[in-house]
Amino acid sequence: MIGYGLGAIGPGIGVGVIFAAVINGTARQPEAEAKLRGLGFQTFILTEVLALIGLVLYFIASGG
Repeated sequence: MIGYGLGAIGPGIGVGVIFAAVINGTARQPEAEAKLRGLGFQTFILTEVLALIGLVLYFIASGG
């Protein structure tokens, strides 16, 4: 479980970087807000899937 906790740090940092870039891009070009928000949520989902895969692999490896 400690290994998964350490493995979840990466996606956590990734989500922060994604939404920081969305906020920064929206501040620079407000007219692109809708497109940036959509891309932000798509990459957020891909990043979170990596964390969920790690959780599933932990349960598989632990046998239950």
